[in-house]
Amino acid sequence: MLKQYKIRYFDFKLVFLVSALSVIGIIAVGSAKPSLQSRQIAGFAVGLFLMLVISLFDYSVLLNLYWLMYIFNLAILALVIYMGEDTNGAQRWVTIAGIRFQPSELAKILIILFLAQYIYKHKDRFNTFKCISMCCILFVIPAALVLVQPDLSTTIVICLIFAVIMFTAGVRWRVIIGFLAVAIPSLMIFLYLVLQPEQKIINQYQANRIVAFFNKEEYANSIGYQQEYSVMAIGSGQLTGKGYKNNEISSVKNADFIAEPQTDFIFAVIGEEFGFVGACVVIVLIMLISVECLLIARRAKDTAGTIIAAGVGAMIGFQGFINIGVVTYLLPNTGLPLPFVSYGLTSLVSSFIGIGFVLNVGLQCRTK
Repeated sequence: MLKQYKIRYFDFKLVFLVSALSVIGIIAVGSAKPSLQSRQIAGFAVGLFLMLVISLFDYSVLLNLYWLMYIFNLAILALVIYMGEDTNGAQRWVTIAGIRFQPSELAKILIILFLAQYIYKHKDRFNTFKCISMCCILFVIPAALVLVQPDLSTTIVICLIFAVIMFTAGVRWRVIIGFLAVAIPSLMIFLYLVLQPEQKIINQYQANRIVAFFNKEEYANSIGYQQEYSVMAIGSGQLTGKGYKNNEISSVKNADFIAEPQTDFIFAVIGEEFGFVGACVVIVLIMLISVECLLIARRAKDTAGTIIAAGVGAMIGFQGFINIGVVTYLLPNTGLPLPFVSYGLTSLVSSFIGIGFVLNVGLQCRTK
C-alpha cells in the first residue's frame, strides 16, 4: 500500500495553492466570526495532515475497497434521513460519537472514488448501454439521498461532477449530444414548473429563492435581501477593501446585514475587507487548483487516476463558481460553502482528502 516515491514528483505547487486558500479562509473566518477561527485552524491542521498521509498511499490499492466505500456512503446518507439534525428546514447533519458532520460533503469524494474504480474495472465495455446505465443507476442512488435531505445545491454539484467523470472516461459524443438534447429542454420545463404558484416539485423555500432571483427588485427587501447586501458589501470594498476587521459604521458585515457570513457568504466578507484585489486572489487560487488537478488528470497512469484528479478538480471548480455566483447575485441563493475558505469542518477536511488522492495520482504519473 505504501510505496517509495521520488520527492521531485510530489506536486508542491498544489499543496501551496490549497494551503494559501485555506489561510485566506482562516483570516476571513476570524473577521466574520472570531469565536470560530480556532476551530477553522484545527480543521486546517487535520485536513493538511490527512492530505499528506493519503498522498503517500497507493490509490490503486485503496480503490480495491470501492464497493465498501459505496455501501458506507449510502449508509451515512441514509443515516441523515433517520437520525439527522434539522437546521433551518434542512436535515443534513448527524452526530456520531460526539462528532457532528455533514455526510453529503464526504459523499462527493466517495462518489468520485467509487466511479473511478468501477469505470476502470469496466473500461473495455464502458461505452455499452449496460455499463453506462449501471453507472447512472449507481450514481442516482446516493444523489437521490442527498436531494431528499433536502440539499439541492450539493445535488447539482454532484451531477456536474458525474458529467465530468463520464466525459473524462470517454463516453461517446453521440451519448453526450443525446443527453444534452434531453437535459436542456427538461431544465427549461423544470424552471417553468417551479415558477408556477403552489408547485410541488421542490420545497417552497427553494422555489421562493428561484422566483426571487428572476424578480430581484420585487424581493430585494425580503427573500433576496441577503444577496443584495452581499453585492453591496463587495462593491463597498472597491479596489483594496476597507481593511481587515475594520470598525467602519458603513460596513455591511459590522451591521450584521449578512446572516452567517462565515459560511456561504464568506466571499462577501473578503470583498468588503480586501476589495477587488482580495476577491480576485481567491478566484485565481480556485481556478489554479482546478487547473492543476486537470493537468495531473492528463498525465495519470490509468483511467481511475484520471477520473479521480478530474473529479476533484471539477468539484472544487464548480463549487467555487456556484458559491461566488450566489454571493454576487448571478445565481439563485443556495447553501454551498466556498472550498477551503468557508467555515465548515466537514467541507474543509473532505476537500483536503480529495486533494490527497490527487497528489498520489500525481506521484504515479506516466510523464512529468
